[in-house]
Amino acid sequence: MIAFLRDNARWISGGFLLTFFSSFGQTFFIGLSGEELRAKFELSDGEFGALYMVATIGSALSLPFLGRVLDHMPGWKVARFVIPALACACLLMAYSPTLLALVLALYLLRLFGQGMMTHTAYTEIGRWYVANRGRATSLIVPGHQTGEALLPIAFTLVAVTLGWQAGWVIGAGLLLVFGFPMILSLWRVERTPQASDPDLASARLGPDKTVGEVAADPIFYALLVGVLAPPFIGTTIFFHQDYLVELRGYDELAFAAAFPIMAITTVTFSLISGQIIDRFGAIRLLPIYLLPLSFACLAVGLLTPLWGIYAFMFLVGVSYGFTAPLVGALWPEVYGVQNLGSVRSIAVAASVAATAIGPGLTGYLIDRGLSLPTQMLFCCGWCVLASVVLAFVSPIILRRNVRG
Repeated sequence: MIAFLRDNARWISGGFLLTFFSSFGQTFFIGLSGEELRAKFELSDGEFGALYMVATIGSALSLPFLGRVLDHMPGWKVARFVIPALACACLLMAYSPTLLALVLALYLLRLFGQGMMTHTAYTEIGRWYVANRGRATSLIVPGHQTGEALLPIAFTLVAVTLGWQAGWVIGAGLLLVFGFPMILSLWRVERTPQASDPDLASARLGPDKTVGEVAADPIFYALLVGVLAPPFIGTTIFFHQDYLVELRGYDELAFAAAFPIMAITTVTFSLISGQIIDRFGAIRLLPIYLLPLSFACLAVGLLTPLWGIYAFMFLVGVSYGFTAPLVGALWPEVYGVQNLGSVRSIAVAASVAATAIGPGLTGYLIDRGLSLPTQMLFCCGWCVLASVVLAFVSPIILRRNVRG
């Protein structure tokens, strides 16, 4: 692993920074300002969730059109306009004068943060690496967790001393002053899979499919039953974290301190899963990777003490540690790499849509009296059902790939 990281440091580092700076468009970071935004615009939990859902669905609808540029343009050129756009969204978030401006800010944060920053990182890594795709993906995943570990506490401290808007301004500055020049300099030199790459002959690639063929493939939608569960459930919890803190009477800093547990666990299991994926393939792991998330849902639903949140963060970390490398390697294994940017943009758009529906639907149910912990019990059932579906389709995909 050390030798692999040394030989590929510039590409892995660039992907790591992209996933780290995508944090400013992720739900866990936006949710840190939820209470202030609801107070500023006099919104209920359900109303704010509905606005968030509209903005995120808009970004999901835009992503398949914008994301396909990665099939025609190198990643560093895409990052050249995505990063400044995300910085502008941060500033708009801080100083939105109207409700319409707030929706626009949310749309841009979701499109360029969660959407394009992450999509660019995973698409380029998936294309550049063949036999070591799982390992390479597992090394850029910790960018997300580094953001989740550091930014909630940092934002909380800044908000207490300088105000919540200052946190967004500082975020925009970090993107432009540090992220922009570093990522571009690291990725200007592209990597091409080499014949000397270890185990190249054993690399797993599915037959190349067009976007139209993918959209017409029922297997794709069966895969989405499982793939969409982690973003839906994780986004729901992090978006409504203020609600959960108030409902259970948790201390805000104590809750924020649970994020590093999730981050450390995710990184640990991401590195483990990367090795397992390269050995067995992502397709074979599909039936089991949602099981930790099902237990995480039970933790939120049934455990009321503060340590229940720490248990949840640990279990989510295990789930996320397997999910990100697995999903990053999954689409090339099922649909090849020729149109990977376009194919992944559809899958990412669906994932973004799930993160939109989650807060909106659960916020509506909260307003109607169905508590979030109770809703998590239903999400546990989703994970179990999805595991059954994935156990059914996994051997079908393997047989289809053998036929070519």
